[in-house]
Amino acid sequence: MLEIKNLIKQFGPKTAVDIPELKISTGETVGLVGNNGAGKTTLFRLILDLYQATEGCVLSKGNDVAKTEEWKEYTGAFIDNSFLIDFLTPEEYFDFVGNTRGVSKPDIDEKISMFHKFFNNEILGQQKYIRNFSSGNKQKVGIAGAMFCRPEIVILDEPFNFLDPSSQIEIKHLLRKFNEEFGTTILISSHNLDHIVDVSTRIILMENGKIINDINNQNNEASQILNDYFQTK
Repeated sequence: MLEIKNLIKQFGPKTAVDIPELKISTGETVGLVGNNGAGKTTLFRLILDLYQATEGCVLSKGNDVAKTEEWKEYTGAFIDNSFLIDFLTPEEYFDFVGNTRGVSKPDIDEKISMFHKFFNNEILGQQKYIRNFSSGNKQKVGIAGAMFCRPEIVILDEPFNFLDPSSQIEIKHLLRKFNEEFGTTILISSHNLDHIVDVSTRIILMENGKIINDINNQNNEASQILNDYFQTK
């Protein structure tokens, strides 16, 4: 599904990402962990062609994301609030996202209904612009916008940020549901080790832009490895 080859991203003298090789297969849920500055968000931005690589490439279904637009048709992402169109209402925003993917209005409404519990009656029908929502509710709009059209790949950077405990539990449920029912390939980053271990089948530990451990987490065996690592930092 995704393949990284000799990927380097430099900002002046600083190397933010240096990954010789990485393959992510269809249907995996991959968690990225690491302290601030580890390179997680930069890696996501390279995968989404938001940064130009200094060297190397990211392939999605065998195609270089920097040289083709096809991957955008099956990829959903929410990195930060810049992904939102905050002068729209949530309903207008979801209609816009659906229309760009050729989804009809009735289908948009049907697909977004999966998120009603996650929204907790605080998103739809509020008659206000996204910019006037709380940070947590903006996060909910962004996550739902990335997922509701059921893309083949979903990329979420710190999706648990700003969410209350009930919403954190619900988004974990939704991530599992999308993976199990729709075969969605999911990449997420988080500073919350418990959440990342709970939802990921594989966990990539990054430090100074490099992958220092690639952990199979089919049975939550990553928990002790991560705890041991971060206790020494």
